[in-house]
Amino acid sequence: MIQEYLFLTPVASIIFALTIASSIYSFSNPQVLGEMMLHPYSIYRKKRVYTILTSGLVHKDWGHLLFNMITFYYFGFGLEKILIQISDWGHLQFAIIYVSSLILSDIPTIFQHKNNYGYYSLGASGAICAVLFSYIMFDPKMMLGIFMIIPMPAYIFAVLFLGYCVWASRNSRDGINHDAHLFGALSGVIITLILYPWIFKHFVSQF
Repeated sequence: MIQEYLFLTPVASIIFALTIASSIYSFSNPQVLGEMMLHPYSIYRKKRVYTILTSGLVHKDWGHLLFNMITFYYFGFGLEKILIQISDWGHLQFAIIYVSSLILSDIPTIFQHKNNYGYYSLGASGAICAVLFSYIMFDPKMMLGIFMIIPMPAYIFAVLFLGYCVWASRNSRDGINHDAHLFGALSGVIITLILYPWIFKHFVSQF
């Protein structure tokens, strides 16, 4: 089973394992967690730039990690399988979507909090939203179980999700980086369109 995952979806497998291992290790090592978290104040001053990437490898707690990894398991591995079926460069393109979106999803946060020394952010949510929305471009009518209960077509979920992110980024005070979710999702769509220009026609033809 493990060999099958490594053969068919090596990039997703590495990201999945590395994220889980790094997160679990950081749970009991606060100093390591602090060093890996995104710190816009430092990044804007050309310090700790590496945290743009390492912040996607750590999570706040078990619930945060579990939710992200369940989502990644279903859509990250699925997306890489789709990409290798339609391109010889599918593994590389999956890596490009994930890593690029991880970076792009943090840019608005970096500029917004560039002068806030006490602000930190962490988690792979931006990149995972990118993977999810990229997957939706290929299969917009698949059914998603919202909160594992409410069935909903993916394209309707996408619209509601983006609308909620816009609202929450302006009004919510829950400590969640909704901007990362929003810009991660948009990055996933844009990068997928760049890699596969025909995907827009495919997406529209599903309706």
